[in-house]
Amino acid sequence: MEIEFRNDVTVELVRANASDADVVFAARVSTVGEASLEDVDADPQRSSGLINYLMRDRHGSPFEHNSMTFFVKAPIFVWREHMRHRIASYNEESGRYRELQPVFYTPAHERPLVQSGKPGAYEFHAGSAEQYELVDRSVKDSCIRAYDAYTQMLEAGIAREVARMVLPVTIYSSAYVTMNARALMNFLSLRRKVEGSYFVSYPQREIEMVAEIYEEHFEKLMPLTHAAFNAHGRVAP
Repeated sequence: MEIEFRNDVTVELVRANASDADVVFAARVSTVGEASLEDVDADPQRSSGLINYLMRDRHGSPFEHNSMTFFVKAPIFVWREHMRHRIASYNEESGRYRELQPVFYTPAHERPLVQSGKPGAYEFHAGSAEQYELVDRSVKDSCIRAYDAYTQMLEAGIAREVARMVLPVTIYSSAYVTMNARALMNFLSLRRKVEGSYFVSYPQREIEMVAEIYEEHFEKLMPLTHAAFNAHGRVAP
């Protein structure tokens, strides 16, 4: 099987039950009770002030009454960071039950390579041509050798759950990720570096690539909520 090297991530919105109206009716039940049912299908534009207030004063629970499910394909080292967010539900492909495909990540040439600064406040800078060549060659050589060892073990009758032990964290894995808007805003606040954020984040570039696509979908589905999130420093309510 031919080995494939990629320098991107794939994020597909599979299903969504998420709109700004969900925030409105969930919030209004606290003051009008059953009359809030009238807001389920109401135009949320009339309630942009309410959404802004909820975000500003960090009344978070109304932002939980919605759902977005994504299908994500990313390197395993990205999943290790992603799954630290225990505010999402995950179902990932299993190396015990299927033969893992030979698709590996290698950084694009525009990906900064050189790190400076202190933990929690790193800056990254472009590498030299020689550094890029070293990274590209080293990653590819390592992945080729590892996948060859993996297939040799499978052909020898070794269990998939054992053979996979030789594979590097650059191999791609796919999973469904389901979360609500409040959880997504928490993820975005930590995994994107955006000017105007009250708390500056320093995410690894590869997980930021996932976050960027999440945010594109979020903005389309819930534009008023997204605007309020930005207006108040990208602090999750």
